[in-house]
Amino acid sequence: MTQKIVLATGNQGKVKEMADVLENFGFEVIAQSDLGIESPQETGLTFVENAILKARHAAKMSGLPAIADDSGLVVSALDGEPGLYSARYAGVEGEHADRENRRKLLTNLAHIAADKRQAKFVSCIVLLQHAGDPSPIIAEGECHGHITFEEKGTNGFGYDSLFFYPPKNATFAELESAEKKTVSHRARALAVLKERLK
Repeated sequence: MTQKIVLATGNQGKVKEMADVLENFGFEVIAQSDLGIESPQETGLTFVENAILKARHAAKMSGLPAIADDSGLVVSALDGEPGLYSARYAGVEGEHADRENRRKLLTNLAHIAADKRQAKFVSCIVLLQHAGDPSPIIAEGECHGHITFEEKGTNGFGYDSLFFYPPKNATFAELESAEKKTVSHRARALAVLKERLK
């Protein structure tokens, strides 16, 4: 028998990615947006805190187990920016947010030399059995690279066209979706989650 689990997102890409892993463990993934659940304010000071906050809210509103992911881009030369604010770095919402976020990042790194542009994508996934679960399953993944001087590639979203991944000698946006899925921060966090669920 499958157990429904609510994913604290409206992002269908994330739903698909999580569903692939979780269905092996008898879970059927439903997006919180399909249940009419709004996202809570992300007031945490870390990726872990925000993921727990989102999962607790989804579990409380749905009465189901919940899973949430909080992720972002961390750039060393910018003291960790955009970090927790990766999705709203430029203060813009809607369809132009990604483009404006990338533009702001390039502007802020304009005077930073190529060898000082290290960055990492971080993903933190939290699974709660119920809203009051005192011991959430926490899985984290990181992917290291550096920020390019201009956008390259048309696949992906967010900062993918600026994130150069040396082992593949390409930006995330130059990789095929299936290839990116094997090396990304979320793929690594999901691999950890798989192990913890066993």
